[in-house]
Amino acid sequence: MRRIAFLCLTLLLTCLSAGHVAAQSMGSTYSSTAPKDCRQIGKPSELDGSTRVCPGKNGLIVLIAEDDLREIVSVGRNRKAAAEEPAAKVWFAPFNSSEATVEWRSAGTKPFAMIQRWHIADSTDPDKQGRPNTKAMLVVTRLPPGPVCHVAYVDAIANPTANELARKAADDFARSFTCGKDVVKIVGTRGRAVELATIR
Repeated sequence: MRRIAFLCLTLLLTCLSAGHVAAQSMGSTYSSTAPKDCRQIGKPSELDGSTRVCPGKNGLIVLIAEDDLREIVSVGRNRKAAAEEPAAKVWFAPFNSSEATVEWRSAGTKPFAMIQRWHIADSTDPDKQGRPNTKAMLVVTRLPPGPVCHVAYVDAIANPTANELARKAADDFARSFTCGKDVVKIVGTRGRAVELATIR
């Protein structure tokens, strides 16, 4: 009788564990940082750039600030919190911009990382008008609880499966990444965009 009870208990715990794993399954949702979907802070200026706050997921907002043709993107519960995160203090040296689609990686319903495509200007590759062509890169950023910072870069041109690589990097590294201590990981083949983004 005890053996039957033990087997029943083991089966029950196995089912509960499987249910918990299913509930914590990884997935992606999306939001927009397009100006029409965000709140503009102040008036945009050629000298001072622009700042906007965009709705994110699970009570988070996305802060985008542009100055001198360079952007920062950060996340927080509000504008002030986002502006104080490590991600708000990271500037790529070349001119750059981020795309309007944000991919949120979540375990169950809680996002733990975001993925966004960036374009980094390459001054050594001018177009017909003499303006620099841009090179695409995916940036993986860890989310609260804990600091918000860049976790991984994936060159979108050098890696045909860049989106999959970025999702795996988010799933594998974001939650255990220590901002200010761990070095941002270069995932996949290192291409020109990553080379430009890591110029110091």
